[in-house]
Amino acid sequence: MNATPRTAGPNLKGKLLYAQSGGVTAVINASAATVIETCRKHKVTAYAARNGILGALREDLIDTTKESPAAIRALKHTPGGAFGSCRVKLKSLEEDRARYERLIEVFRAHGIRWFLYNGGNDSADTALKLSQLGKTMGYDIRCIGVPKTVDNDLAVTDCCPGFGSVAKYTAVSLRECALDVVSMMDTSTRVFVMEVMGRHAGWIAASAGLAGEHANDAPHIILFPERVFDADAFLQRVHETVDRVGCCVVAASEGIRYADGGFVADAHAGTDAFGHTQLGGVAPALAGLVRGKLNLKTHWAMPDYLQRSARHVASKTDLEHALAVGKAAVELALSGENAVMPVIKRISDSPYRWKIETARLDRIANREKKLPSAFIAKDGFRITAAARQYLAPLIRGEAPPPYGKNGLPQYVVLKNAAVKKKLPPFDV
Repeated sequence: MNATPRTAGPNLKGKLLYAQSGGVTAVINASAATVIETCRKHKVTAYAARNGILGALREDLIDTTKESPAAIRALKHTPGGAFGSCRVKLKSLEEDRARYERLIEVFRAHGIRWFLYNGGNDSADTALKLSQLGKTMGYDIRCIGVPKTVDNDLAVTDCCPGFGSVAKYTAVSLRECALDVVSMMDTSTRVFVMEVMGRHAGWIAASAGLAGEHANDAPHIILFPERVFDADAFLQRVHETVDRVGCCVVAASEGIRYADGGFVADAHAGTDAFGHTQLGGVAPALAGLVRGKLNLKTHWAMPDYLQRSARHVASKTDLEHALAVGKAAVELALSGENAVMPVIKRISDSPYRWKIETARLDRIANREKKLPSAFIAKDGFRITAAARQYLAPLIRGEAPPPYGKNGLPQYVVLKNAAVKKKLPPFDV
């Protein structure tokens, strides 16, 4: 289903700047494509910031008018971030005032009147603060958030563009791995652990549950960050499953914690540029626990970037969401909206129907939507029928990229022609 945002009615003259933020997804470039195409439709020049907000601070801007229509269309099936992204979070207006003022100076120098930031709740916070500062500095800048996150943890919106494709990849990969394990369990691996992304919210872990349709289907155990990890209960469940099924397939969120609040993966943890704990190592930790306590042969996998970059198995529903929010963001900006984000509103599950609505950024910025308790079974190791009902439509449909004669997807690399700088350098 396509969105129908309000009709654009420009009351400003100028250019639009688009930037990508945080971890990219299989469909973030689809949002970029419709941003650019919608700008062209309204005869508005669209610039992009190279490497997200860093590009805006460095006055490192890209002129998207140098790209052909075919190249922009090809973005819709190309993963990654076509203009580069970054993990940089600006602090409060008081603490980071020089950087915020620099952004307004760059906007003023290049006649940028609309700023679209394609990211998660941290990016929504940056766009919100910029909209506030523009008013105090006497420069009319309209800031619009464009939703994106594989974690599916943005408030207000029913789901986040990027999540549906990760969910599809997770369910497909786990089902395929489970078939492999079952084939070899008599003489080889008995316990397989697949680690998935999800620092605080278990949406991706929950999507693994779609791989199984019957009681003994994998995943036999799902570990959610919303539930305290109990090693004894986990080992007991593994033991019971192996006795009953012959093997045990586990989907574990990277963010699972012990009762004292410590991450299971703490031994391998660091922090990213946002100050968030950068996890990884849950799968080998769990596999080691099983080997040591149950003396079972184990194997583990950490898809990591593969989860969010797998455009070849993207969800068609997710692609449609990404296209719709990109288009809606431009039309909201040109119609005079400020400090808002286009969000997805679910109308019905079956048939799956949805539309685009508008939400204020202050309802989204720095907020986190966790997996509801109603989506986790009472035993804490499975998803419920309610979770399946919510998740299933988001992975439906296929939208494969075109393949070349070499058997590989035909992805596009843009020219990314630089805009001439007008300001002195700035130390970011």
